[in-house]
Amino acid sequence: MQVALTLPATNARFFQARRPSFKCNGYSSPLNPITRATSINARSLKTIAPVTSTEMTKKHLSNLEKLLQKEGQSHPVDSSMSVIQEPMKQGKTGENMGRNLLEGLNLARIWPEMKAAEEMSPRHLIRLHRMLSNKSMDEYSPRNNLGSRWKEYHGCKDWLGLLDPLDENLRRELIRYGEFIQAAYHCFHSDPATSAEENLDGARNVSLPDRSYRVTKSLYATSSIGLPKWVDDVAPDLGWMTQRSSWIGYIAVCDDKAEIQRMGRRDIVIALRGTATCLEWGENVRDMLVQMPGENESTEGQPKVECGFLSLYQTGGTKIPSLAESAVNEVKRLIELYKGESLSISVTGHSLGAALALLVADDISTCATDAPPVAVFSFGGPRVGNKGFANRLGSKNVKVLRIVNKQDVITKVPGMFVSEAIDKKLRETGAAGVLNLLDNSMPWAYSHVGTELRVDTTKSPFLKPDADVACCHDLEAYLHLVDGYLGSNESFRPNAKRSLAKLLNEQSANMKKLYISKGKDLSSLNLNREFSFPRPSCLPSPSVLPSPSS
Repeated sequence: MQVALTLPATNARFFQARRPSFKCNGYSSPLNPITRATSINARSLKTIAPVTSTEMTKKHLSNLEKLLQKEGQSHPVDSSMSVIQEPMKQGKTGENMGRNLLEGLNLARIWPEMKAAEEMSPRHLIRLHRMLSNKSMDEYSPRNNLGSRWKEYHGCKDWLGLLDPLDENLRRELIRYGEFIQAAYHCFHSDPATSAEENLDGARNVSLPDRSYRVTKSLYATSSIGLPKWVDDVAPDLGWMTQRSSWIGYIAVCDDKAEIQRMGRRDIVIALRGTATCLEWGENVRDMLVQMPGENESTEGQPKVECGFLSLYQTGGTKIPSLAESAVNEVKRLIELYKGESLSISVTGHSLGAALALLVADDISTCATDAPPVAVFSFGGPRVGNKGFANRLGSKNVKVLRIVNKQDVITKVPGMFVSEAIDKKLRETGAAGVLNLLDNSMPWAYSHVGTELRVDTTKSPFLKPDADVACCHDLEAYLHLVDGYLGSNESFRPNAKRSLAKLLNEQSANMKKLYISKGKDLSSLNLNREFSFPRPSCLPSPSVLPSPSS
């Protein structure tokens, strides 16, 4: 059987020069017409006209497409290959054995040029068909019982031994928290305006990804800056873009007994979206470090945070309480309501929401004498404060797991472009005194908080290795990379099952052409209908326009 005949035309010359040949006696491929013909009668080959490698490749791919049609339908293979129909009926067992033998060879490891052919294999295309549908969205990892280990998954040991390689239970928990953030984005886009008639004491109708949770409180963020009144007069329809107070997230609590038993406790989730309005963008660029309220100005190592983030967190509107006040009061109420039960508080956010999540966690960790464990799961979060702020969170036993994309520039700002790994090495070499002095005096001496899980866009077989900044910061791209992450030195998870439909809909320009064309060929998949929600036409996706500090 000639391997070169199964390759695309662009690689045929390479294999003809090296003349590789693998012969499997007794077995035949169900897709390669020449090998089928030889299994019938060697003499019949003399009557077949010579066929070029390019023609054979086209016919081979044509047969692949026809074999992948819906079950129950019969599709004739290429008319010039009608001679092979009878052996297909008689030799199914032999064909399967031959296919398994070829798969076992793993020829792509011998010749990288064979990757294109491997991506066109029936097994790969069937798996791609499944991933491009929404039916697999809840199958990315098993829903195992966390039981007595729930504190480990919540960070009591800083996720030691769970990140590299990534524990399958933790993978599912991370994606679940990421989908809580997606629900916050969708809820805001469906109704971005904050009206005077809105019930601020209640909760908006949020379509949660997990039905075992119930939303108990809506959260609002208010900017301390404003735009001139003439802006609203010029563009009255864009009032929601210039409004000072906007819906930014929610608090939900698990109410399902079976899920509480599976998780080992009752979980309280605080989910926060990223930047979406003009004034939120304006707060993002106010990147000077400022003193946290209640701290002594003269104390060395004093905690400081970004001015814009603190403003959005602590500022209240005319009739709208601040994000800080709303979050603390609701958490206090829930702690009192479920007093005596095993509780946990999980704060999750993306981009700007990841920054605000740290400020929320800092407050609620000490809002009650018997406050439950607090953990932050952030996606694509910027730096928020200095080394003193990081130490403050650590002293309050707030656990932070930052999911960071290696290509995401948002995770490297604000502050100087110096990684935490380099900073740690410098401090270990005796430069700690100088660095501490800089931390206390420099207005941009930022430092990340907590434990890092670093994913990589280039490891995804579906995304382009040179994906743009927007894609590298996109929340769905983050969840896609987490679903495929195995370890720092491992390739993309081969059995990743998270649907590609939403990613294809939002980041088609950054996906490889093979998957874009296959997605378009699936007429049964209506991406615009499946993943659409009411959204003003002037509003770009929050992940499409990342700010320097959101």
